Order: sequence, then C-alpha cells, then structure tokens
Amino acid sequence: MRGAFLNSFMMAIALATVITMAASAQPRMTTVAKAIDSNPNKAPKDAADPRAYLNEIDGDKAMTWVKAHNVSTVSKLSKDQRYSEYQADILKILQATDRIASPGFAHGGMIDNFWQDGTHVQGLWRRTTWESYRSGKPQWRTILDVDALSKAEGTTWVFEGEDCLPPANNLCLISLSDGGKDADVVREFDVAKGEFVKEGFVLPEGKQSVTWVDENTMYVTREWTPGEVTASGYAYVTKVLKRSQSLDQAVEIFRGDKKHVSAARRVLRDIAGKYVMDTSYRALDFFNTEQGFYPNGRTDTHKVVLPLPTTATFSGYYKGQAIYQLKSDWTSAKGTVFHNGAIIAFDLKAALADPAHVEPLVLFMPDEHQSVEGTTQTKNRLVLSILSNVTSELRSFDFGKGGWSSFKLALPQNSTLSLTSSDDESDHLFVFSEGFLESSSLFCADAASGKVEMIKSTPERFDAEGLQVQQFWATSKDGTKVPYFLVAPKDLKLDGTNPTILYAYGGFEIPMQPSYSASLGMLWLEKGGAYALANIRGGGEFGPKWHEAGLKTHRQRVYDDFQAVAQDLIAKKLTSPPHLGIMGGSNGGLLMGVQLTERPDLWNAVVIRVPLLDMVNFTHMSAGASWQGEYGDPDDPVEGAFLRSISPYHNVRAGVAYPEPFFETSTKDDRVGPVHARKMAALFEDMGLPFYYYENVEGGHAAAANLQEHARRYALEYTYMSQKLMDNK
Repeated sequence: MRGAFLNSFMMAIALATVITMAASAQPRMTTVAKAIDSNPNKAPKDAADPRAYLNEIDGDKAMTWVKAHNVSTVSKLSKDQRYSEYQADILKILQATDRIASPGFAHGGMIDNFWQDGTHVQGLWRRTTWESYRSGKPQWRTILDVDALSKAEGTTWVFEGEDCLPPANNLCLISLSDGGKDADVVREFDVAKGEFVKEGFVLPEGKQSVTWVDENTMYVTREWTPGEVTASGYAYVTKVLKRSQSLDQAVEIFRGDKKHVSAARRVLRDIAGKYVMDTSYRALDFFNTEQGFYPNGRTDTHKVVLPLPTTATFSGYYKGQAIYQLKSDWTSAKGTVFHNGAIIAFDLKAALADPAHVEPLVLFMPDEHQSVEGTTQTKNRLVLSILSNVTSELRSFDFGKGGWSSFKLALPQNSTLSLTSSDDESDHLFVFSEGFLESSSLFCADAASGKVEMIKSTPERFDAEGLQVQQFWATSKDGTKVPYFLVAPKDLKLDGTNPTILYAYGGFEIPMQPSYSASLGMLWLEKGGAYALANIRGGGEFGPKWHEAGLKTHRQRVYDDFQAVAQDLIAKKLTSPPHLGIMGGSNGGLLMGVQLTERPDLWNAVVIRVPLLDMVNFTHMSAGASWQGEYGDPDDPVEGAFLRSISPYHNVRAGVAYPEPFFETSTKDDRVGPVHARKMAALFEDMGLPFYYYENVEGGHAAAANLQEHARRYALEYTYMSQKLMDNK
C-alpha cells in the first residue's frame, strides 16, 4: 500500500502517453514497396541478416543509424511551426504547478508525493503532514532530490520507488534506474535523516527483487553469477544477505528453474507489518505461477503448495484469510465449482494444515460484463476495484464473526476510479476519478464508514463545451460484440471527413478505460478531431475469458476486433481511411504493426511505439521469452506458423501501398527493447518505403524518463498526425 504514490504518478503519465494521435483527409500518396532480397520473408533461412548490426543496443554502427534517423525525423517535423507550439503547450500542461500532487500514505499520518516540474526534472520524493496536504498549500519536506543526486553522480537517475521496513517504515530500499531501464540499483536510505545509510545495503545494477526480513537481513533475488538468469532474463535464485556482508557471502535459500520466467522467495506480513511466514513463487510462464508457503518459520524448507490452479493469483492476506482471484474454473475436493473471475477467500493457516480440503467462500463473482481490476487493504477493510461495462466502482469488504459483508463506496459513477494509495494505519483511501471530458478529482474515502470527501480537482485543461462521449458496439468477424468509446463534437457531420484517432491495447488482461488527457483535448479535440478507444479482446475489460479469447493462435480475433471498430466508424460515416489514424505502444505497438501490414488500406497514419514487431524471433529479444504464455512459442510448429503469419516484420510485401508509419522506441528499453522498431524501420528503408523514426536514448519502456522528454515526443507525434491527417481536411 505504501509507496503507491509513485506508481500512480507513472500510471498517470502512461495513460496520458497512450492518448496522442489524430486522422486526415486527402487520398493517400504512398510509395509502393519494391522487392529486395533482404526482405526477411523472402530471404533463405541460412541467409545473413543484413540488419544484424542493429541488434547491438549501444553498438557504434547501430547508434550512428539511430542518431541519423533521429536528426532526420526531428528536422522534418520541427520545420512545421506547430512542433514548437505543441511542445510548449504540452510542457506547460505537464509542468503546471496547479496539478494535483498525487498523494501516498506514509507512516504516522504523513503524506508522500513524487514531483517533477521544470526545475525538478528527475523529481523530488517529498513528505508533508495530512493537515498540511489537506489545506491545499502543503509545506513539503524533501526526502530525496533525484536531480541533485544525478548531478552529483553524473548519472540520469530515474526514481523507481521504495520498499520500507515496517512497522516504522524509516529504513527504505530505494530503487534507482539509469535512464529508466527495468534493471536498477538498490540502496538503503534513512528517511528520518534524509540520506543514504553509510555502509548500508547496496546492490549493483540488475533485474532484481529484494524484500526486508528484519533490520539486518533481506532476501535478494538477482543474477548472482553471469548467465544465472532465465531465458527471459530474470533472476531465479534467492539468497539471504546480512548487514555488512558482501554479495559473495550471501547464502542461498531458494532456487527456481532456469526454464521458467522468474522465481523468488519472499516475506508475507499482515497489515500491521508483522511477520506471518515466508512465501515463494515460480512463474512457470506469464500467467501460471506456483505459489509456495513456509508455515514453520524463516528457516523452514518445507514448502506447501495449495491445490489451486496455477492461474489463480494470490491477491492478499486479510485477517488470516488468503484472498485469491481465479483466472480459470476450479473444482474443490467437495465438488464445488468455482468459476473464473471469482474472488475467493479461505483461512490460510487451516488450509496449509490440510491443503487437500481447501473450501473457499466466494466474495465476488463478476458477470459477463464485469471484471475485478485489483484488491487492496486498509487497516480493517479489504477493497475490490471492479469494472462494469468499462466503468469503475469500489466495494469495501469486512470479515468478522458473522462472516463476510460488503458495501459500495459512494464515489462518482460512470467514471474511471484509480485507487492511488491505501493506509495501513487507518481505513482511508486516496482515489482519483476522471473521464474523457472530466478532469481528475481526488477523493479521500473511509472504507469502514463509507464517508467520501473530495480533496481537490485539477483545473480543466481544454474547452469541452460541445463535446460528448458515447459508447458503441462493433461486430467482429466471428460475431462478437466489441465495445468502444467515441469522443467527438455533438454536431459532428457524418460525411466521412472527420479526422479520427483510434487507440487500443488488446493484451495481457489489461483494460483500457476513459481518462482525462489535456494534450489530447487541447491539441486534438479542441481542433475538431474525434477520438475512439476500443475495448478489444485480449484486454481485461470483461475478465479472464475476454483475455483468453485472444491468446496465442486465437490472436487474430484481437486484430479482427480492432478492424471491426474501424469499419464501424467508417460505416457510420464518422470518418474514412484518409482521415483515420491509429496508435499503440508495447503490445499495442504490435497491434499497430499488424494493422499496418494486414490492413494498410484502412489507415492514413500509424504511430508504433516501443513495439514488438518480429514475432518469429521475439523470444530471443530482451524479455521476450516471458511472453510465450500470451503469444505462443515460435518453435512450436502450429504456434510458430501462426506467429509468422501475423509477424509485421515478416509480412511487409512488395507492391503494397503502406501509410507512412512513425516508429518510436527507447535505447534504454530493456523490456521489449529497441531492436524490433529499429529493424522494422530499417526494412522499410531497404525497401524504399518512407517512414519516421525516433529513438529516445533514455526513458526505458515508457519511452521517456521525465516531463521534457514526454513533451518532445508528444510534439513529434502530434505534428506528424496533424500533417498526415488534419492538413488536408
């Protein structure tokens, strides 16, 4: 619960990031691909890869290519006067001092915040009292100045969060990333003194996880010897590290399997921070995990695995009850059928004493248009975040002598609710509410009494007068109804000429919800553009089944859903291909790449950010091996054939008129990696096809590490979209 303020800040940036596009108007003037031998779809299997040099992330030849294309892209787009205007307007919004300082509960009734602005580019971790925060003019005490640290050490540090030792929460393990990579450095920090602990715990850079055992002990899971990682690049060996010990003195306590995604041993505590028992996990793939419990203490090597499906997610420990979310149907020893999507609970210690006879209670069972986004706890309550037809509600649960009871918190309806932080020492929650046309409002809710108080609202950043939000349903190729939101002027002319942005994600059970984007509103909606958000299969809008419908060889359904929404927009005469632009990132970048190669006739502009694009070789690129549970195994005859059939990098064809795409990535992205985007752009280059390419040298998988970098990227994207989609209207 504590430390959630940083996650909420990064989530807000991510949500703002996904909503950045547009659409256009004249017949497409696109260069036709010319056949060359280096097309990976035509080259012999034993042919040398002409773009292999781009695999070397920081290689001189690769970076020369990157810098040349960065210069070309910025040079072309910055000649448009809108580029500097967009950058200034967006940066002003991002750095506005009247933004809500996203709060996180800290020990002793204090409030934490992570803040970035024009002066504090890398950010401040700071703290104030609840009374001061509530006053609207908080007096902040700086805990850590990341800009000052970066300057002193000559490294662009990105603050990735903290793990503080309960119950005092004074000693914290700070995670710092060089440029935004997933790999981080961990250092021990004294909050009261506002300084790193002299001769304290320090872990060098790596993709690692750490957990406090006590003041002088922690469990560390990392790459202890070179190559001791899974095929996905994650650690699987946990050792006990004592204070003042060097890494080579740590003692192994748990080992997973190199063939799995990751593994670790951890500590389970109750809400007050009291030690309960050790736990462990082995991530068999991205969606299947073996959860182990060690009920007999820290030195216990006897592991108990409960007879639940490996898809079930351990979601919390509340008043002695284990909380799980089922992702597949399960039948108990008594023959009771528990359906996928259900939130179940049972006495953990009793279950560990007799694991063969676990018989849970169902706390919540979503219907076909609902899903549970997550669970959290306060001092006395368990809180579920629920989606119903892609709008949010929060429900508070209690467990006592009479069993389970619950009620719905009286927060705004028909909006997106984001639970920012929950308090271990009270029943308070911080919750943001927002919508496409409703700016963010911060509420403090009491999960026990149900009392809700609005703390602050963000000023409106654009004129929403005359705009409306509607929800429609498109029919996919197999007859499935797929919902989407449309934000557009009320008096929109249905003549097929409206510039329209279409965005989606469609993977990993992640739902797409309405959010307030000042950049979208000011630079697109105010100028007469329309925006559509598609809730396609593969996401988490309607629970596990909605996600599973798009797994592996069923993934074409995801792409069909997206195309169905586009065709519905066209059939309504809201827009037409010359006026339709699309955008997505990460898995959504793969979605965009597939749409570029499968249906180039439907779009006039495509922004492809931090994408997967080579689905034949993705398991050998960065953390790609961990996603086989989502995409399938390229080495499997059936799954491999399907992946090749949809792989954007392997399906660029000669003689096809493609819209001119914009590829974006980051050198420091060590999750998906920049190689996908580099090689796809280089293939376009080799085939004589026009494209834009921009690779931020920092930023990690978020493609930007600070507000200035976000503003520059937005300016590039909006200028590109405006040129492609609005100038010809």
